[in-house]
Amino acid sequence: MQPFTVAWDEATLDRIRGRLRDQRIPPTPEHAGWRYGCDPGFLRDLCAYWADGFDVRAAAAELNRFPQVLHRVEDIDLHAIHLVGEAQGRRPLLLTHGWPGSVYEFWQVAEPLAFPSRHGGNAADAFDLVIPSLPGFGFSGKPASPVGARTTARLFDRLMRDGFGYGRYLAQGGDWGAGVSAWLALEHTASIRAIHLNYLLVQPDAQPDTDEETAWKAAFDASEQALGAYAHLQRTRPSSLNYAMADNPVALAAWIVERFHDWADLREQPFEAVFSRDRLLTNLMIYVANDAFPTSTWYYAAAEAEGVRRMPPGRRVTVPTAFAAYPDPRSPTPPRSWVERGYDVTRWTEQPRGGHFAAMEAPDLFVEDLRAWARALPPD
Repeated sequence: MQPFTVAWDEATLDRIRGRLRDQRIPPTPEHAGWRYGCDPGFLRDLCAYWADGFDVRAAAAELNRFPQVLHRVEDIDLHAIHLVGEAQGRRPLLLTHGWPGSVYEFWQVAEPLAFPSRHGGNAADAFDLVIPSLPGFGFSGKPASPVGARTTARLFDRLMRDGFGYGRYLAQGGDWGAGVSAWLALEHTASIRAIHLNYLLVQPDAQPDTDEETAWKAAFDASEQALGAYAHLQRTRPSSLNYAMADNPVALAAWIVERFHDWADLREQPFEAVFSRDRLLTNLMIYVANDAFPTSTWYYAAAEAEGVRRMPPGRRVTVPTAFAAYPDPRSPTPPRSWVERGYDVTRWTEQPRGGHFAAMEAPDLFVEDLRAWARALPPD
């Protein structure tokens, strides 16, 4: 296990700035806004700030705020934040991000979860945190071929057990992190005390059989039709997309920022208030400076090959499962009855605000829900 520090060399930064300064926004429909994709005015301003206003050194320093390591598992180097908090090893928690997020999703919640007494909480609620970068994402190594959530669950279980010495641990995730957490509970049950999800990625092996479940499935299918084009492309033809994205930070920004906009809870705040430019750009730098976008899209192709999105026939998660239902615009929250078809649901929380990136959008709610969840679990 090797200590790791984020360090972006000047040649890389100069190349990114040069590409940004040479940006060319293609023709767009008049007054298009966000209707047809990333808002051209927002993108133009963001990229201008990225090139000449964004403090990339401050962003790197922020990413180095927590201890980080690289640990080789099987044939890939896994990057992870390891924050030993006031729990001192007694309550390890694996936090797993998704796409197009990164470990940076958890920056606002990491200290309150690890050191609650510093943030108005009780030291008894503390966790030891492990926050890994998914294979092919961020600072983790790039696999030779697509790796999905099912394989990642195996790799992360070895990281927790063999790398950090946590024989039993808790797991939390949204987006692909929800998939990794579910497959940990399905195939590595001996390691998992309980899981906490804020998105349902791995579906039960069942068909809707109530009016509520049928209505949800129709709404879910409509959401996929409206918002799922990116996923279909990344699932079927990721290489063709990546030829267009190669060495093109403007295109990559448009592709990723559109997801942050469309999946955010914007009912009470404008997009710019939910995600500052610095937060968006720090997350983008993790993709651009590490050339991690291409291998991150492989995750979608691997999901098909690994059969990630549906439980094997007759299987269900038997470890205690908490579900936090945020008002996520990405897709409608399933009925509790549907989730219970595949999971042993012991806690269900209806959250009043926050979208797909729950830890970034509503860090206070996220922290309190995880503290309450772990507090109610039986001793291991």
